[in-house]
Amino acid sequence: MGMAARIASVALIGLLWSCTPQGDPAIGPAGFQDDFDRADLGKLWHNTGGNYKIQEGSLRIQGAKNKPLWLRRKLPRNVRVQFDVRSDSEVGDIKVELYGDGVSKATTDSYTATSYVFIFGGWGNTVNCMARMNEHGNDRVVGKAKKVDVGKTYRVKLERDGNRITAWVDGEQIVQMVDPEPLWGRGHDHFAFNNWESQLTFDNLSIEPL
Repeated sequence: MGMAARIASVALIGLLWSCTPQGDPAIGPAGFQDDFDRADLGKLWHNTGGNYKIQEGSLRIQGAKNKPLWLRRKLPRNVRVQFDVRSDSEVGDIKVELYGDGVSKATTDSYTATSYVFIFGGWGNTVNCMARMNEHGNDRVVGKAKKVDVGKTYRVKLERDGNRITAWVDGEQIVQMVDPEPLWGRGHDHFAFNNWESQLTFDNLSIEPL
């Protein structure tokens, strides 16, 4: 192997390792819960650069510009994720990522995720959707029309069962995607809270294997 090829190989290996962090424990049969009842995020979470902070027992964020807060735990193959969320912005724009790599973030205004992206009240509180990595892609699934009310706390539930990913808000199914090439395995096994510019409060996270 020539010098240029060796350099390219090393660079590729470095990129793969940087995108797929090793050592995060898997979520076991008992599941995972976080009520954010503490002073700071601590070692459970990997902040990629957003203004995430804990205040009054809840997770607060505004203006993260697609720099997610990744949970340092690997998801099971099939999962139920639930959390409370409130938007104090007219634009709504509630966003989370499911089955991403645990480290990715936006480096420019354009951001392609490594995960399924659920958005409730996106694009000025006009669109609810599930996207496979690219939230602007033609393959995203646009769901039921439902606006985010300012100041209202919602209970969101996401489930992944094989190639089917479904989202509910307060028990009402909002959107479902069936993916013929489901994301799974190394590089597609983490959960994150995300945000563009809305003011959001998250609480009472629960993750259960199915």
